[in-house]
Amino acid sequence: MKRYNSLEDVHQDIKAGLVTCRDLVNYYLKNIEQKKHLNAYLEVFAEEALAQAEVVDRKIAAGTAGRLAGMVVGIKDVLAYKDHSLQSSSKILDGFKSLYTATAVQRVLDEDAIIIGRQNCDEFAMGASNETSAFGPTLNDFDNTRVPGGSSGGSAVAVQADLCLASLGSDTGGSVRQPAAFCDIIGFKPTYSRISRYGLIAYASSFDQIGTLTRSVEDAALLLEIMAGADENDSTVSHKPVPSYTAELNNNRSYRIGYISDSMESEGLQPEIKDAMNNAIDRLRAEGHTVESVDFHYLDYIVPTYYILTTAEASSNLSRYDGVKFGYRSPDATDLVSMYKKTRAQGFGHEVQKRIMLGTFVLSADYYDAYYTKAQRVRRLIKEKTEELLSQYDFLITPTTPTTAFPLGGNDADPLAIYLADIFTVQASLSGVPAISVPAGYDNKGLSIGLQIITKPFAESQLFAFSKLVNETIVAV
Repeated sequence: MKRYNSLEDVHQDIKAGLVTCRDLVNYYLKNIEQKKHLNAYLEVFAEEALAQAEVVDRKIAAGTAGRLAGMVVGIKDVLAYKDHSLQSSSKILDGFKSLYTATAVQRVLDEDAIIIGRQNCDEFAMGASNETSAFGPTLNDFDNTRVPGGSSGGSAVAVQADLCLASLGSDTGGSVRQPAAFCDIIGFKPTYSRISRYGLIAYASSFDQIGTLTRSVEDAALLLEIMAGADENDSTVSHKPVPSYTAELNNNRSYRIGYISDSMESEGLQPEIKDAMNNAIDRLRAEGHTVESVDFHYLDYIVPTYYILTTAEASSNLSRYDGVKFGYRSPDATDLVSMYKKTRAQGFGHEVQKRIMLGTFVLSADYYDAYYTKAQRVRRLIKEKTEELLSQYDFLITPTTPTTAFPLGGNDADPLAIYLADIFTVQASLSGVPAISVPAGYDNKGLSIGLQIITKPFAESQLFAFSKLVNETIVAV
């Protein structure tokens, strides 16, 4: 069977009688088995997916199938799926099964998507390499000695390696966009509140968003169209109407685009990525768009602000995992206090422990104003400056990442290097605006480069239309 790059391609072959949903599931199951060394999936729902496929095939024959019929989807191990294991790739949730289904997951199921399994990720979505998972790292399919990015590394590799057509991930500070750049696919994060967070395990609640990993902009647009919208189970979700993103994909007007000069002059920017950015800028200008350099002098403050705020929120959100009601409980406990201490010490990995401790520190009475309050103020400055730029330009573009995929264990000696991998993606997260990473070429080792596009809140229609243009005509795919 051929490799499908979009749901439209799948639908064409289904209509022509060349393939069925059951054929598709068997194809992906075969690929998953052949590439299990990549460690992209923690659990494969083989029998269930085949049964779902048969139901969808009957619906297709009867003319009653939903819009996602034929889309085989994987879900990151932070999304609730009733009666299925949910661990956030952590030992501390050993044995836990979800009691309900996340709103976003339910909405794709209602449109006849077929869920094939749950995917590996950095523990509690904390990481930029997929190396913090309690189940071992996921490997990049381009080069198995390289990371796939994180935290949605398993979800990205599953799409990259043709183990599903699309994945649902989560993006707190770049966790969909960065692995998309490392894996040569499309990673999309919507406006904060555009998709309900009900059923998404919380890392940092004022940042977390469900995002998508696909091989086409059209599929990203369709998935958002289906998942977005009001939800009575999430008081923070937007009640704005959901546009028909797929109907507005062909707006090919000329745009005003700003590229952040500080990002291009960053010391840690890999030369091939700078060349790819300059190539994209030149081609955009040649296509008739206005492309200008803009100043964003807060670049050096973005990563510290992000990590102060997210670790603080993580400290609060992860306090519920204590071995009392669910998940792992230490067998070495001798009393209640030792049960709490030993369960959390044994259940959480090093990176999660470190972030909980950092968050607890910045929230402590002696340091709250010095760190947390100050970071909230800086976040507001970053948000206001981003919105000011987006009032002058339709889009801001940056590299998605400062480097291409780095070697496994390559940053163990310098944890700050991992944090700095987020330097270009966290601006959109701090500002709550939508952003997408599209493929932008390759470095001299054949590793993929991503171009990030940022736009105004709730302007996803415009973002998808421009991203499609960029993906098809501006940069090398």
